[in-house]
Amino acid sequence: MQTSHIQHLYWRAGFGILPNQLFNLKNLTRQEVVDQLFTESESVKKISVDLSELKGIKNPLELRKNKELRLKIVEFNKKKGVELNKVWVTEIANNKAQLRERMTLFWANHFVCQESNAMHIQQFINVLRVNALGNFGEFVKAVSKKAAMIKYLNAKQNRKSKPNENFARELMELFTLGVGNYTEEDIKQSARAFTGYNHNFRGDFVLRRLQHDYGQKTFFGQTGDFDGDNIIDIILEQKQCARFICEKIYRYFVNENIVKQHINEMVSVFYGDYDISKLMRFVFLQDWFYDEKNIGTKIKSPIDFLVGVHRTIPLKFKGERDLMKLQHLLGQVLLRPPNVAGWKGGSSWIDVNTIMVRLRMASLLVNHAQIPHKEKGDFNDAFRKYYFKKNKKKLPFKVEANWDAFFSNYGHYSNATLQQNLLNTKLNNGTEAFLRSLNKSSLRDYCIQLMSLPEYQMC
Repeated sequence: MQTSHIQHLYWRAGFGILPNQLFNLKNLTRQEVVDQLFTESESVKKISVDLSELKGIKNPLELRKNKELRLKIVEFNKKKGVELNKVWVTEIANNKAQLRERMTLFWANHFVCQESNAMHIQQFINVLRVNALGNFGEFVKAVSKKAAMIKYLNAKQNRKSKPNENFARELMELFTLGVGNYTEEDIKQSARAFTGYNHNFRGDFVLRRLQHDYGQKTFFGQTGDFDGDNIIDIILEQKQCARFICEKIYRYFVNENIVKQHINEMVSVFYGDYDISKLMRFVFLQDWFYDEKNIGTKIKSPIDFLVGVHRTIPLKFKGERDLMKLQHLLGQVLLRPPNVAGWKGGSSWIDVNTIMVRLRMASLLVNHAQIPHKEKGDFNDAFRKYYFKKNKKKLPFKVEANWDAFFSNYGHYSNATLQQNLLNTKLNNGTEAFLRSLNKSSLRDYCIQLMSLPEYQMC
């Protein structure tokens, strides 16, 4: 398998690949490389933080009666939310199961959810992790019954006497069918089926039977005493559901520009059993996935960018909230989506402000905001002035770069290999001329220079 194709696969299905891994894979066939990628992601590692303080509350009425305890729990949840964010990013960066981590991140921006209760959001993240490569139908049903989603889309307010249509609408619009592929009446009937969905204090699903509508509902031409799971089963019967998911996966993993023939091929694989693993394996084995027009054409998300730097030069953030501050600066904070539709992705990741930050971020994290052997200009001076103005020449983040780990992975490879590993996209003439002009005596300096190029923003 071509090394550029392996790199492409590992950037789209994971978060990059180290040169020694690339060396071990380059003599394998495409089938063998893809098989290994899936094998490494077979097991599920759930993420967790210490939530014993929440679990120790036996009676939720304690919170209603005790204002001091209630405020204490609010602060506890904020702290644990920061911890969960850090644990999740750490798993993305370090877990060998890169495909599962990638798929979890993808589904987190599909089944968008935000929640302040650390126990409930931890449960939700782990539902994403467990089902990321499983059966899509079972996935949707599991998500519909998690406390975080029940609260986020107002399912707790969905009662027989007064149906709330929020979850029913988003289920079809964002999760399964897409805009325009259902009627307002379908929403009303679906909402009735999800009445009574609730949870207990620990986050376990509870159906409030007195609040559930057991009457007949007519949904997509079928009539019966449907509950939420029945509604999801009927949605799955619609081929548009498979098409909607395949198109979203194509835009994320292949190219934002849809090729109808490719989508039709994906739908023929996915529709029926809705096996996510089978669909993804099919995509990664296709010649069109490795077409030149698909390689190096995707703008890295902030998490992709941050994790990519870390996997090359491991970073240790010293401040409790430093990692989250950095995500905020780059424009993507895990567990804090902008709205129910999630992050738009693509070109929305880059604007006049964020591109300036990105081009200097690697040097900021690993080299005190200096790009070696580069003449200082207005941009460089303005960047340093912007960050150091209120910090008295101190960096805005307390971060330690592990250059020993970098040299362990890259020290015995050439500058050319380093460049090939970090830049998996076509270079423009200006960039090629710039790279030729550099003094390449220092592998460390060259790494920083490469990470400061516009091409490093692509994968």
